[in-house]
Amino acid sequence: MGNIPTITKNLLIINVLAFLATLVIQSSSGIDLNNILGLHFFRASEFRIYQLVTYMFMHGGFAHLFFNMFALWMFGVVVEGVWGPRKFLFYYIACGIGAGLMQELAQFVEIYLQLNAQAPLGVGDAFIVMGQLANQLNGLTTVGASGAIYAILLAFGMIFPENKIFIFPIPIPIKAKWFVMGYAALELYQAMAGTGGNVAHLAHLGGMIFGFFMIRYWQRHPSHNFSRRRGTNAFERMKNFYEKHHQPTPESPREETRAESDWDYNARRKAEQDEVDRILDKIRKSGYDSLTREEKQRLFDQSKRQ
Repeated sequence: MGNIPTITKNLLIINVLAFLATLVIQSSSGIDLNNILGLHFFRASEFRIYQLVTYMFMHGGFAHLFFNMFALWMFGVVVEGVWGPRKFLFYYIACGIGAGLMQELAQFVEIYLQLNAQAPLGVGDAFIVMGQLANQLNGLTTVGASGAIYAILLAFGMIFPENKIFIFPIPIPIKAKWFVMGYAALELYQAMAGTGGNVAHLAHLGGMIFGFFMIRYWQRHPSHNFSRRRGTNAFERMKNFYEKHHQPTPESPREETRAESDWDYNARRKAEQDEVDRILDKIRKSGYDSLTREEKQRLFDQSKRQ
C-alpha cells in the first residue's frame, strides 16, 4: 500500500470500508446502506441529488467490489502517477457522476417505452405518470464504481495506446488501445441486446464517454497540463522532493565558457534532454527507487541548470 498513490489508495480504502459498513449495519439493524446511498431513479420518491456521488462507493457484493478495486489498483496507480492527485480525483468523480447521469437517462427511456407501449403518450405526460409511480420506481437503484473505473481504463488506453498488457484469459498481450475499444464495443453490444442481467452497461459507457471528451479537451488545451509529455510533471515533483531533502554533492566546476558552435550546443543539449527523458521514463515504469545513484545525480544536476 505504501507504493500506491494517495488518491488511488484512499479510494480503495473508502470503498472497502463502505462495503464493510453496509454488511455490519444491515446485519445489526436491518438498514441497507445501498438503498440509502445508492442512486435511485430521479423520479422515484427516495432519489436524492447526493446519490450521484455516493452510489459509486457502494457495491452489491464481494465479487462486484473485488473486480472494481482490482481494476482501480491496476490502472489507477499508473494514471494518477501521470496526472497527479488533483486531476485524477476530479476525473474519477466527474466520470462517476457522468456515468450516473447516463444511467438515469437510460432508465427514463426504458420506462417511457414501456408506458408508451401500453398507451401512447408524450414525454411530458410520461414524466407526470412516472411521478405518480414514484414509490414503485424506488426499486431502480444503481450502485458501484464501475462507471468511474471504466473511465480510468479509457484514460490508460488514451495515454499509453501502444503499451501491451496481458488480460486473462487472452493468451497473448494486446495493445491498450485495442483492449479499451474492445471493451467499449462489448458494453455497447450488451446494452443494445439487453444482456447482462442487472449490469448497468450504459453507465459503464457513460463513464467512458465523459472521460473521452474530458481527455480530448485537455489534449487540445495543453495549458491544463495534460499530455503524455506533460505527465512527466508527476516525476518532476519527485525530483523537487529529492532536491529539498538531499544535500547536493560538492559543486562541480563551472562549464567552460569557451565559444561553442550552434551545432555543437544544440547537439549537447539534445543529448542531455534525451538522457533526462530516459530517466523520467524509467521512473514511470519502475519507480524512483529504481534509479542508480548516477541517474539521481543527473536529475539533480539538470534541475540546477533550469
